[in-house]
Amino acid sequence: MFLAWNEMKSAKLRFLLIIGVLTLMSYLVFLLSGLANGLAELNREAVDQWRADAIVLSDESNINLPQSSMTIQAAQNISAKNKAQIAQVLLVARKRGTKIKESVAITGIQKDQFLMPKVSEGRAFNRINEVVADDSLKADGLKIGDKLNISSSDQKLIIVGFTKKAKFNAAPVLYTTLSTVQNIKYGNGNISRKGLINGVVLRDPNFANLKVASKLKLTPIESFIENMPGYTPQKISLDFMIYFLFVIVSVTIGIFLYVLTIQKVSIFGVMKAQGISSGFLIRSVIAQTFLLALFGVFVGFVLTTITGLFLPAAVPIQLNIPVLAVYGMIFIFVATLGSLFSVQTIVKIDPVKTIGG
Repeated sequence: MFLAWNEMKSAKLRFLLIIGVLTLMSYLVFLLSGLANGLAELNREAVDQWRADAIVLSDESNINLPQSSMTIQAAQNISAKNKAQIAQVLLVARKRGTKIKESVAITGIQKDQFLMPKVSEGRAFNRINEVVADDSLKADGLKIGDKLNISSSDQKLIIVGFTKKAKFNAAPVLYTTLSTVQNIKYGNGNISRKGLINGVVLRDPNFANLKVASKLKLTPIESFIENMPGYTPQKISLDFMIYFLFVIVSVTIGIFLYVLTIQKVSIFGVMKAQGISSGFLIRSVIAQTFLLALFGVFVGFVLTTITGLFLPAAVPIQLNIPVLAVYGMIFIFVATLGSLFSVQTIVKIDPVKTIGG
């Protein structure tokens, strides 16, 4: 470590450039991690707020809430004690008298069940066509009292409150009554379909013991989230980019250190002639790589944190410190692993040939 540190102090510019490259790479890894977490959160944050264990959907829905359909009678026959009925439709809402449009997930629930969100501003809905909206809609100019026109429907909604963290599959949620969603989907006059909902959400750790009808499917909430359209492919793609960056880091640092080792062959030869072992020199190179990676990761983490503070709210980034810490350790490990490219070169150095003997 002493030799590694002293060499870094004597050739500051050379090693600062290497630290700079490692900083940029770690910065990119951390930003991609934050983006992956942020995009995942956009898809699932409303579901996370339910604090549910499972959901019951129709067997033919492909674990997709808007595509599911069941009768209220079938929902009532589910034997779980803590359950909540839910109906949902994905449409476009437009603020009346303006061109402000937003794709929304209009979600019907019962006010006295656990799906009812905590209202952060305004009040809860009390009547048909009143909604509690995700507070991200305020950034689009919507406020309490605004009236919304709904695409493909003659229903008019009015915002009476806002709630935090209510996005479903990246769409802001409008919580309202079951009757409101049924009127939007089927119209006021279609009495025969008013008894239909989309699913039943369960808050029961022992849900696996429940029996449901043959036309229904009981799904753990995590599996439900993973089957949201685009959720898993998007997450896998971003995670793959991060893992591939780790490979690039290992190769890059290996090339840098190999070149540096070649440049120092004569110095290493003299040191070997003085009795310094190959093992000592190898440990010095590994220690040097560890220090370089440590500095690079630290600066990259600081830059990522500062960037996260100044990015606009529209950028879906969420920095998870434990995850970043793990990625930082992996980054340091693969960078140190890259230093092993130089081991064979150090071992093969012949001190006699180096000093011209």
